Amino acid sequence: MQTLSFELVSPERILLKEQVEMVVVPGQDGDIGILPEHAAVISTLRPGVVQTYAKGNVVDRVFVSGGFANINERGCTVLAEECIFLQDINESELDDFIKNTREEIAIARSHHEKKGLESQLQLAEVKRSLYKKLLR
Repeated sequence: MQTLSFELVSPERILLKEQVEMVVVPGQDGDIGILPEHAAVISTLRPGVVQTYAKGNVVDRVFVSGGFANINERGCTVLAEECIFLQDINESELDDFIKNTREEIAIARSHHEKKGLESQLQLAEVKRSLYKKLLR
């Protein structure tokens, strides 16, 4: 079976570097399935889950908050702003973060502060939804 090279890079480190059969990334306009010899594409990413496959099964599920995917016939490199393996998410900590952020929004003093908190809340809610959908 043919494979492709896949790298997932965060600002801190290379999170994954492996040969896979397929990768699915959350493109801005929908999920993109990437197989060996894929046409060259550069796509922005929306918050979602990157999934890698081997032997027809999902091997890795990694939440990304956004970023870019550089795809070509040899492989795919994802540059992600934030990434975390779904199994490493602590659901109770995430729920606490969402609760606290909602409280902070209610007392925000400026429009700018409120917008920043709302953005953090939206991202955390997407993360929680995907965690529940894919790991429960």
